[in-house]
Amino acid sequence: MSKIFFYGLFMDRSLLTEKGLHPEIIGPAVLPDYRIHIGERATLLRSASSRAYGIVMELADQEARALYSEPSVREYIRERVQVELLDTSEAVEASCYNLPRELGLAGANPAYATELSQLVEALQFDSAYVEEIAAFGEVS
Repeated sequence: MSKIFFYGLFMDRSLLTEKGLHPEIIGPAVLPDYRIHIGERATLLRSASSRAYGIVMELADQEARALYSEPSVREYIRERVQVELLDTSEAVEASCYNLPRELGLAGANPAYATELSQLVEALQFDSAYVEEIAAFGEVS
């Protein structure tokens, strides 16, 4: 089993179960010194004094490999991070999947940003974080 810090739409457990996966929720968490960016897809970028929110889940190793072999997320790279569980302040090591910087910054996906901001609000994360994500959905 792998602990994974999900920060995009995969935070929605039902989305994963619809794919035939069996995630176990550990809890909401924060990843310090990273910020979210939404181009074509969501990714996290290192950024001192920033915070990215997400959900830590356990997923069988083969399920994690299958999930990240799907065409829409195949370019994500696994990295180890240390997150803090919001409910207990416990530090937890987890995997986090991010796009290479040049791919993460490319494009825009306002519909994804809107959907993600609604999910983050439903998960009751900080309202400033909801607004940060919603801003990616605003058409200039």
